[in-house]
Amino acid sequence: MPVEQDGGSYDVVIIGAGISGIGAAYRIHERNPRARYVILERRDRIGGTWDLFRYPGVRSDSSIFSLSWPWEPWTRTEGVADGDHIREYMDSTARKHGIFGNIHFHSHVQSADWDSRTDTWTVHVIENGTPKTYRGRFVFFGSGYYNYDEAYTPDFPGLGTFRGTVVHPQFWPEDLDYTGTKMVVIGSGATSISLIPALAQKAAKVTMLQRSPTYLLAGSRVNPLIEVVRKVLPRKFSHAFARYFAVAFESLVWFLARTTPALAKRLIRAQNASRLPAGYPVDVHFKPRYNPWDQRLCLVADGDMFDAIKAGRAEVVTDHIDHFDETGIMLRSGQHLDADIIVTATGLQLQALGGVRITVDGNEIKPQDRFSYKAHMLEDVPNLIWCIGYTNASWTLRADMTARSAAKLIEYMDSHGYTHAFPHLGGEPIAEKPTWDLQAGYVLRNMHALPKSGTKRPWVVRQNYLADAIDHNFVDKVDENMTFGRLASPARVAG
Repeated sequence: MPVEQDGGSYDVVIIGAGISGIGAAYRIHERNPRARYVILERRDRIGGTWDLFRYPGVRSDSSIFSLSWPWEPWTRTEGVADGDHIREYMDSTARKHGIFGNIHFHSHVQSADWDSRTDTWTVHVIENGTPKTYRGRFVFFGSGYYNYDEAYTPDFPGLGTFRGTVVHPQFWPEDLDYTGTKMVVIGSGATSISLIPALAQKAAKVTMLQRSPTYLLAGSRVNPLIEVVRKVLPRKFSHAFARYFAVAFESLVWFLARTTPALAKRLIRAQNASRLPAGYPVDVHFKPRYNPWDQRLCLVADGDMFDAIKAGRAEVVTDHIDHFDETGIMLRSGQHLDADIIVTATGLQLQALGGVRITVDGNEIKPQDRFSYKAHMLEDVPNLIWCIGYTNASWTLRADMTARSAAKLIEYMDSHGYTHAFPHLGGEPIAEKPTWDLQAGYVLRNMHALPKSGTKRPWVVRQNYLADAIDHNFVDKVDENMTFGRLASPARVAG
């Protein structure tokens, strides 16, 4: 192995140049202007998820006004944004605020090691094919919780006999020409719902094959009320209005679904029926067995999925796969789906800390064995922050709180001369609950991939933005359940 090159020393090493990483850089610098940071990005562009997923029709499944950063207004008109526009927004924002120059691309983080003798993290990276090390007082993981290398595809019988093309949306080929083809998309989650209307514009026929239905809710790409406000108020204030309007609406939908599921079911079914052709079997293809928000509700932008079905460009088949053959898929009902291209939109794999190996003084740390503290730190792990978004609301809502918490912690420690800090339970047993309360397949397959959650703050991972926002702004204390310390002769890592 070649000798590792020295990447330098920083106050904060940020992993990932997506929404979380760029947001962390902004908030940390905003509150700690003297702190030096570096962002290590595995890919060759800014964007994270919005650079990885390049399948046709990729878009936000929550309002872009809550997905965008509160400190940088979204200027386009649409509230449901296409993936390429989101990535462009992220790139221009990073350049505007001087963040771009601190990003090291093609930097694949392998491991991070904490040394209590120096109170520093050593981050080991393969950068442009060369081993390299970075040192930092803090490490901030903005790498999300998906496995970017491996998607989930079930072991379909006979898949190898299919003579056509099989693709997963996570690895969409840029040169795939599907014009005039017969396509089958396996799955009915958010990916399928955004992918199918886009495919239907060129393909001869697109079939969505689902084992069971998913709740779909149509919404407008452009909100007329928000547009009126944006034309009247200055950008800063109109962006804040749009953001809080989106948060309030999404929270109301979630609250209604969880407290009055029967009413929510009736309202969703009525909307679906009004968007579909007369006599369409709504209760066969759009009536799930579970309650709304047991799994994530899928947004249908401008009703495009329903429009594709009405126009005959797309169809839905609810059945189970028996086996693949040379020309398509044989279903258990005896129906055969002919296909030139099969898309396995069958889900993602969860992964803690981007698969990076973590050690503290030589002892490996398994995140799933530790309790999560305020949904952004790990029990007894010093100076490490991990951004974990919401399952029922925009990722950025929690990502921004996490970034501000990290900035606040760094400021507090610097003002008191502390060099390390970690959350500590104090040896008292606490009750556990699932970190996520969704019944989605990617969660159920990986129940123990993420850190543990308690049932009471500050050790509970909640899926409630409003409660977390009140906690963060009015209740939270930096030193709550925290252990602080300093070296005998403390010194800043970054000179």
